[in-house]
Amino acid sequence: MPASLVLAGAGKMGGAMLAGWLDAGLDPHATTIIDPVPSREIADLCARRGLRLNPPDPQPGAVLVLGIKPQGLDSAAAALDRLVGRDTLLVSILAGKTIADLRGRLPRARAVVRAMPNLPASIGRGATGACASPEVTPAQRAAADALFAANGTVAWLADEAQIDVVTAVSGSGPAYVFLLAETLAEAGIAAGLDPEVARILARATVAGAGALLDASPAEAAALRRNVTSPGGTTAAALDVLMRPDGLAPLMREAVAAARRRAGELSG
Repeated sequence: MPASLVLAGAGKMGGAMLAGWLDAGLDPHATTIIDPVPSREIADLCARRGLRLNPPDPQPGAVLVLGIKPQGLDSAAAALDRLVGRDTLLVSILAGKTIADLRGRLPRARAVVRAMPNLPASIGRGATGACASPEVTPAQRAAADALFAANGTVAWLADEAQIDVVTAVSGSGPAYVFLLAETLAEAGIAAGLDPEVARILARATVAGAGALLDASPAEAAALRRNVTSPGGTTAAALDVLMRPDGLAPLMREAVAAARRRAGELSG
């Protein structure tokens, strides 16, 4: 954990990550939260744990984490730039905002890590893709890695351009899984199940399959084959999902659309 940290923007994602950092050993008395309209949960957390919330004269920390909305960067840039010290590591989780974008708004920033976490970070099961500018020192990268690891899995990227793909795959990915649970329940209802039964079974199935995937060393394809008996009911369903116009091309199209939108948000 870094020696001191400033979190600018403690919304759903920033607040979820903060809870994980504190559980992992971040010093609350060396932590400052900047949020013009903090939630009751964040205000209570700060009061209970001794974090500084919106101090009148905030000082730079070893790490400045940007958790604000991407569209709010321009209006907040001047105030945020004052929170960048000579040795501050800037960590951004802003979708679509490149390292060049960030430096254009925060000219004091030198060492920058750009990252894309996802919503399961709120339960310590997140997936974060991250890349570092050349100025990031080994110690700073280790501090960033400790922050991300406190919320789940971390994958470091060699090329910043891959962040848009990460955004499309894991950043937006939980919504795809939630949609699977929705549509599976809807299919069960259409086939005759009571709506509440369909929702219970679909939710438990998606959650259980995810837990099994996490617990097993086998690849997803191997697990799929393990539960598919030749000529059985699962095989009949997969014949539909795996046909040429089935799930695979739809997923590629969806990820490509999300990647394009991430690029459009840049600047």
